[in-house]
Amino acid sequence: MDDHPILIFTALLIFVYGLFSKLSERSVITGPMIFMVIGILVSPMVLGLFELHVKASAVKLLAEVTLVLILFVDATQIKLDDIKQSKKKIAARLLGIGLPLTMLLGTLIAVPLFDSLSLWAIVLMALILSPTDAALGQAVIKSPQVPEDIRRAISIESGLNDGIALPPILLCIAALAVAQGIDEHMDGGWGTFMLKQLIIGPLVGILIGWLGGRAIEYFSKIDWMDPLFHRLAVASLAILAFVFAELAHGNGFIAAFCGGLFLGVKSENIRETMQEFGEAEGLQLSLFVFLIFGMTAIPIASQIWSLNHLLYALLSLTVIRMLPVFISLTGTGMDLKTKFFIGWFGPRGIASVLYLLIVIDELGVKGSETIISIIVLTIMLSVILHGLTAVPFTKVLAEKIDNN
Repeated sequence: MDDHPILIFTALLIFVYGLFSKLSERSVITGPMIFMVIGILVSPMVLGLFELHVKASAVKLLAEVTLVLILFVDATQIKLDDIKQSKKKIAARLLGIGLPLTMLLGTLIAVPLFDSLSLWAIVLMALILSPTDAALGQAVIKSPQVPEDIRRAISIESGLNDGIALPPILLCIAALAVAQGIDEHMDGGWGTFMLKQLIIGPLVGILIGWLGGRAIEYFSKIDWMDPLFHRLAVASLAILAFVFAELAHGNGFIAAFCGGLFLGVKSENIRETMQEFGEAEGLQLSLFVFLIFGMTAIPIASQIWSLNHLLYALLSLTVIRMLPVFISLTGTGMDLKTKFFIGWFGPRGIASVLYLLIVIDELGVKGSETIISIIVLTIMLSVILHGLTAVPFTKVLAEKIDNN
């Protein structure tokens, strides 16, 4: 199929959305929501204007590039000192207690609901649905009405939990590949394969991130490097970490995350310029992914949706997320409304979509229909529900704070 019509349509859509983007930020209709719904409308599910296969090479390339850049950029925005120095250590609690409990509770609730699935498949589904996406609730992250410590905690959590969830996701994919007899690329067995992935990837990423960052800072200091290239260097370092790790039989995605986390740039000005990449190019790629998600994943998954799938999706967005958050924030002195606010704004977004595309690429659709269906339904509901509630819930929290 000729890709030109899709490219023209996407470019035009991003341009037109950009014209109204500030209005979107202030309303309950978000960018991801618009692109996902339009993707559904133009798919074979409704108007049938475009038909793009979920395993198409263009989709795979887009998913890989987007995930590499998002993992790298998200990690560069995390200051490990912020996690340690925060008075209530909200982010540390959410990541150290809340995230593992979310993964565990997601697994335990799914076992009786889907007894036909293997334990590895259930764990994989719970892991993919555990990372949060602050981009789906930009009204929360950017609003001055929300206390700074809460905004920072939600940002740090969403920036780190996708990278933390990645290694166990890869472990589950490897185990399922062995079970399905499609592990021919895992030389020396899946145990050795995973060991290489989890050791070589981080080492390559740390090395490239630190050396690349030091080089950027040095050549900027002696006034040889144009500040414009601070932004461009983000994509270069992220892709270099990914490619070199893959060539060394490590995991490129883990390398990209570690490269951003250990970026050797200490200058705040340079870091801010580099992070602007994520607010422009990264946003553009993310919106494109949500369009592809609506065009490809939802039409496939919707064919087998059931009440059990809907029940688990709703539980994933509520009990499975919120109960661990309540437990992790015990002892912080927070009131019930604030805990509810933090617990609710754990949207499932771009990381879950991209991890799902990796699963489809590695394991295929056949045999994975149920978990694909549930993950897609959960993400779709999250995009809609968290988008619609971001602005009004933020106002409710602000009113509560003003009254106190």
